[in-house]
Amino acid sequence: MKTELNLHERILTLHRFPKRSNETLQAWDAGDEYLINHVEELALPDNQNILVINDSFGALSCWFSEKHHVTLMSDSFISHKGAQQNLEQNQCNKVAFATTMDLVPANIDLVLLQLPKSNRHLVWILSQLRKALPASCPVIAVNKAKDIHTSTLKLFEKYLGETKTSLAWKKHRLVFSQATVEPPIEVMPFTTWRVDGEDIELKNMPNVYSGESLDLGARFMLQHLPQDPSIDNVIDLGCGNGVLSVKFGQLNPNARLTCVDESFMALESAKQNLRDNLGENRDIQCIANNCLDGFKHSSSSMVMCNPPFHQQQAITDHIAWQMFCDAKQVLSENGRLLVIGNRHLGYDAKLKRLFGDKNVKLIASNNKFVILQATKNPAKLSAI
Repeated sequence: MKTELNLHERILTLHRFPKRSNETLQAWDAGDEYLINHVEELALPDNQNILVINDSFGALSCWFSEKHHVTLMSDSFISHKGAQQNLEQNQCNKVAFATTMDLVPANIDLVLLQLPKSNRHLVWILSQLRKALPASCPVIAVNKAKDIHTSTLKLFEKYLGETKTSLAWKKHRLVFSQATVEPPIEVMPFTTWRVDGEDIELKNMPNVYSGESLDLGARFMLQHLPQDPSIDNVIDLGCGNGVLSVKFGQLNPNARLTCVDESFMALESAKQNLRDNLGENRDIQCIANNCLDGFKHSSSSMVMCNPPFHQQQAITDHIAWQMFCDAKQVLSENGRLLVIGNRHLGYDAKLKRLFGDKNVKLIASNNKFVILQATKNPAKLSAI
C-alpha cells in the first residue's frame, strides 16, 4: 500500500487515521492528484487563501499549505485528526480547521471541494459558498466520473452558479463553478420529521446518515431496546441523529446517555434531539471521537451500536471490529454490547471471537437484519 504521494518533484508521506499496521487503503486518491495537478498548472501567486472542503486525510491541505493559507473544512472528526497527523509528519505550515456547520471564512481566493456522498450535504455546502463568496472566486470540485451525474451538475447550477466539467483523468472529473446564481437560495440547516409509531420527533442536519427518514436497521432496533433499571449508563456508538438514545432514554429515565460519532453534524442533531424529546435536565453527553478512544475502561453498563461499513469513500469492516474491541474494553463486568447489522456481515462470528461463544446471543432477526447481544465476562450467565 502506497504511503508516498510523489508529484511535481515533491514527496508527501500520508497515512489514513487511525493508523493501522496492516492498512490496505491509501490516504489519498486520483481526485486529489487531479486537483493538485490542475492548480499547479494555474501557477497561482503565493499566499492565496484556499478553502479545502472534505479533504479526506489532509492530502490537499498538506500540499497547498506550503505556499498558501489553507482552511480545511470537514464534517469528519476522523478527517480532522488524519489531516493534523499528516501535517505534523510532513512538517507543513499551520492550517485552520473548521466544520461544515461553520461560516465560510472571509476573503477566500479559491475553493477546492471533494464532493460529499450525500446530496443534502452538497446542497448545504453550495448554498453556504454562494452566500459567502464573490463571483470571481473559482470553485473546483472533484469526484469519480461515474458519481458526477447530470443531477449533480444541476445542483451546482441551482445553488451556486454556472458550471462546467473537465475531461476524465484516471476515472475522475473536475467540476468548475462560481458563486453567480441569482437570487441565492436559502437552505435550512435542519430537516424535521416524526418517527412513525413513536413519540419522537427528529431534527437532522445535512450530513446525517438517513436524514430524511428512519433507516430500516434503526427502526428494527427501536423495537428491541431494553427497559432495565440496572443499566445506569449507556453509550450510543456511531449515534447518528441520536434516535436510539432518545428511545432508550424514554424507556430508562434514570440512565446517563453518551452519544459518540465522528460526524459533527450528527452530534449536533443528536444533542438537539435528546434535548427536545427528553427535556433539558437529562444527564447527556455528545462526543466527537474515533470510536471509544480515551474512554475509561470498565466504566459503562451498556454500549449499543449500528456500525457503519464505510470510511470516507471506502467500503471496509475494520470500523465495526474497532467498535467491538473498544466496547469490550469500556464495558464493566456483565456489561452488554447490543449490535444491529445486516445479516450478511457476519457480526456473530466476530463477537464470539471477541467475547466468547457462550456470551453472544441473538436478540431478534428479520429477513434483513440481526440484533446481537454480547456480554462481557458474565459471572452468572443466568443473571443476564
